[in-house]
Amino acid sequence: MTPTAAGYTNLAQQTSTNAGATPVSLVTGYQLLSSTSDQHFGASFGKAMYWASGVTLFRMAGPRPLPSPSPSPSPTPSPSASPSPSPSPSPTPSPSPSPSPSPSPSGTCYLVPPIRAAFYYPWYPENWTESGIYPATRFNPGSGFYSLDPSSGGLAIERSHITAMQYGRIQAGIASWWGQGSKTDTRIADLLAAASGTQFCWTLYYEPAITGGSAQIASDLAYIQSHYATNPNFLHVNGKPVLFVYSRAVATCTDTATWNTANNGGYYLNLQVFGGYTGCASQPDNWHQYGAAVAADHQSGYSYSISPGFYKYSEASPRLARDAARWQQNVTAMVASREPWQLITTFNEWLEGSSVENASEWQSASGQGVYLDILHG
Repeated sequence: MTPTAAGYTNLAQQTSTNAGATPVSLVTGYQLLSSTSDQHFGASFGKAMYWASGVTLFRMAGPRPLPSPSPSPSPTPSPSASPSPSPSPSPTPSPSPSPSPSPSPSGTCYLVPPIRAAFYYPWYPENWTESGIYPATRFNPGSGFYSLDPSSGGLAIERSHITAMQYGRIQAGIASWWGQGSKTDTRIADLLAAASGTQFCWTLYYEPAITGGSAQIASDLAYIQSHYATNPNFLHVNGKPVLFVYSRAVATCTDTATWNTANNGGYYLNLQVFGGYTGCASQPDNWHQYGAAVAADHQSGYSYSISPGFYKYSEASPRLARDAARWQQNVTAMVASREPWQLITTFNEWLEGSSVENASEWQSASGQGVYLDILHG
C-alpha cells in the first residue's frame, strides 16, 4: 500500500503473521494540525483487496503537574554494590531468533509494552576501585576499565554502549541514580546526549534511601522532571515519564502509598517487589524484581527479569555461574512470557559480575559477546 494523503508523516507498513489466517496490513500516518479543516487519509493498492480507513484526532495536553518540591534536599549515598550473583563462561549455543521488541512510534521514546530494558551503571571510573581493590571485578570488559567522564572519552563509550544494547534488542537503559548532585546524576545528561538521534531511551533507577519522607520524593521527582524527563530520549509509557525505584527506597505498603501520594500520577512508577506487594491497597503502575544472583525471576502480570551470572569481585566463588545455554533458555522464556517489562540484569554491573556487556571471557565473532548475541537472536 502507498499512502496518498498530503501532509502526513507515514510510518512503516505492518502486516500480521498469524499462521493460517488471512494476512492484514496496516499503514498509519500522522500530522500536527494547524486548522480545523476536513482531513482525509488514503492509499493506493497494487492489487485488489478489502480495505478500510479512518482518521483519529487527539487534543494536545500539557504534562500533569508534579507536586511542588519541598526544600529539604535528598541525601546522596555513595553507590554500594547491589544484590548477589556469579559467572564462568560456557560454550555458545547457536542463538535462536528472538522477536524484535515493540517499536518506538515515530522515533520517540513513548514506548508500548512489552519493553526490553537493561539496568545500567554510570558510576565508572569511580567504582573500578572498591575497598582498595583495583579493578574491582572478576572480568575484563571489552572496552577496558573505562571512564564515562566526558574529558576521558566518556561520550564515545556511552554511544558504543547504546549501540551494543540496541544490537541486543534492548530498547531502554535504566541508569542507576543516587540523588541530586551525586556523581551518577552528573552523567545522566551525557547519556541522554549520547542517545540523541537514535531510538534508544533512558530512564532512572532511583536508589537513595528515603530519609525525608514524601517531601524528599516530591523534591526529587520535580528535579528529574525539570532536568531530564522532557528530553526526547527519556522513556515514557502511557504518556508519563518512567521511573524505576529500588528497594532501598520502597520496602513496605506504607512506602508504596507514600510514593504514590507524592507522585500524584505524574510518573509511571515501576517499584521493586517486596513480600506481600500484591496486597497493598495503593498500587504503582508496575512492579519488578532486581536479583542478579537469580537466573530468572517472573513476576506474573508485571515483569520477567534475567541475569547471566553473579560473581562479586570480593567473593571466592560465583553465586550464579555463567552458562550460555541456560541464558539462551532464559531469553526464550522471557520473550515467550509477553510480560510488559522484560529486564536484563545487568548491562554493566562489573562489581557483581552480572554484565552482558562484552568481555574477553565471552567474546564472540560479532564483537558484542555471547550474551548480547543471544539477545540479538
